[in-house]
Amino acid sequence: MRKPLDLIPAHRLRDFPRRPDALVYGVRSLVALAIRGLLRSYHRFEIVGREHLPNDRGFVMVANHSSHLDTLCLLAALPLRRLHGAFPAAAADYFFQSFPRIWVAAVVVNALPFARQMRVRESLSLCSQILETPGNILIMFPEGTRSPTGEMREFKSGVAGLLAGRDVNVLPCYLDGAYRAWPKGKRLPRPRRVRLIVGAPQNYAARGLEKRDLCAIAADLQAAVKALRPNHACN
Repeated sequence: MRKPLDLIPAHRLRDFPRRPDALVYGVRSLVALAIRGLLRSYHRFEIVGREHLPNDRGFVMVANHSSHLDTLCLLAALPLRRLHGAFPAAAADYFFQSFPRIWVAAVVVNALPFARQMRVRESLSLCSQILETPGNILIMFPEGTRSPTGEMREFKSGVAGLLAGRDVNVLPCYLDGAYRAWPKGKRLPRPRRVRLIVGAPQNYAARGLEKRDLCAIAADLQAAVKALRPNHACN
């Protein structure tokens, strides 16, 4: 007998924007509860700066990226009711190829397929459409891929193009301990403490789209994220 979620064809999960689906929404909420419990018990997960998270407005979250835990931790900081309007940008060439990964990306984390090599402008256009809908949340990792060492690398300017001239707040976030808990190349996470530090919102509505402005925004965001790193960081 086929399981209910087997009835959802892969092409529907791969397509974006996705059509509302009560079954997917229900499974996503239940899995989110289980993940939050696991993060608290297995990783002693802690959120610092939760007061910076808006309750009813759309915003962007940007963070350092060194682990598959990163997206799960950022989503765990949001109220359950906002999960279906939160869209983490995920590498299309990694998460949207095989059905198991497509299922996790689309059903569990509601990921937006982001092309890292070709069709980058098309992916950024999808991100822009998300921000045009009031209340939506976009989650991005401006480094572009997971750090193999845990050290933060240079932020790319793509996210800056979404923020320049747009009245939307962006929250710099630092994930501390995620690399030690689940570094790139390891199959399973380890029981290490993980903290998410959320910084004060930034806004770049007054900035232009010239190259120097975009580079300045990317550098400013990188500095804001780096400034959140604790003196005794776990990474």
